[in-house]
Amino acid sequence: MGRFQIVGEDAIRSGKCTDIYFERVAGVLEADDVNPHVTMEVTAAALPDPWGVFCGLDDVIRLLEGLPVDVDAMPEGSVFSRNEPVLRISGRYRDFAVYETAILGFLCHASGVASAAAHIRLAARDRPVFSFGSRRQHPAIAAMIERAAWIGGVDAASNTCAPEGIPLAGTMPHAFVMCYPQPEDAWRAFAREAGPEVPRIMLCDTLSDEKVEAVRAAECGATAVRLDTPRSRRGDMRAIIEEVRWELDVHGYSDVKIFLSGGLSREDVVAYRDVADAFGIGGAIANAPVIDFSLDIVEIEGRPYAKRGKRSGVKQVYATAGGGRVTLPLTAPAPEGATALLSPHVRQGAIVARPNMDDARERVLSRLSGLAREG
Repeated sequence: MGRFQIVGEDAIRSGKCTDIYFERVAGVLEADDVNPHVTMEVTAAALPDPWGVFCGLDDVIRLLEGLPVDVDAMPEGSVFSRNEPVLRISGRYRDFAVYETAILGFLCHASGVASAAAHIRLAARDRPVFSFGSRRQHPAIAAMIERAAWIGGVDAASNTCAPEGIPLAGTMPHAFVMCYPQPEDAWRAFAREAGPEVPRIMLCDTLSDEKVEAVRAAECGATAVRLDTPRSRRGDMRAIIEEVRWELDVHGYSDVKIFLSGGLSREDVVAYRDVADAFGIGGAIANAPVIDFSLDIVEIEGRPYAKRGKRSGVKQVYATAGGGRVTLPLTAPAPEGATALLSPHVRQGAIVARPNMDDARERVLSRLSGLAREG
């Protein structure tokens, strides 16, 4: 263990970050010389919402690289439903059994974040959404949080350890404003010293009424004002936003936008999307419920075989020509005009296809566009 209470990459990659029962049964299987060839599928029997976004695949295939296994999966960024297999692994059970904990951890957490981001992106319609929640999670996984949120459709992320290619966004903390004698001093300093690429979004609820600070910030060069009033002090938040909008307009600042943040939920986004111009979302994305995936045997030595409550046999998920989805046995003929969604990513330990983060994001956004039209 190092300076911080985190597990290093080497421990994960070597299978040492696992549930103890996998180590114990691996020893028993080895002692009895039992090591069947199995196929296991990842599915979710229940979801927080009617659909989720598949994410975390890149970490899984990096984990399994070099092991004598085959991995087939939906493309990262695919929208999936309950009981649809999103990934399958084929190989000798003992060769990958200890990795189940890490595999599910990668997929469950990242898919939960990506799914929450996608649902909020859909709820916001044309309003920008920014991921502001990495401080609500352990810093060791900040890159994963921001990557999954980006794939889910956010417009930018706040954490400087976000993967390369994700735009960064942020305004200012209350502490910055309080470091100056008056909020105007802080706003003018920010307007003067921040780089030209940084939007002049001023935080306007530190010491005074929001509408008062908003007008004063606009006078100091704000292009947008951020309202981050603590939930315990909000009162009627919609009335506050409308009042700020009114005061900005009557004082000649109709071009100054209103940026809303501070413990926002998906329901808040729906409630305020007609009066707020952008949203900073924290825990509703970063602390999203995980997708409760499980990894289950569906075939042993080529024979369909599954535990109670699971459907035996290797499966394929098809996107039909009419826009529907159907799950069939892998040996069944594909529906006419349908596209098979699970495709090879690892063959006998060699990576044959790797996810691309931006392709995954576009896959989500394309699906959200269709859902928006349907809605």
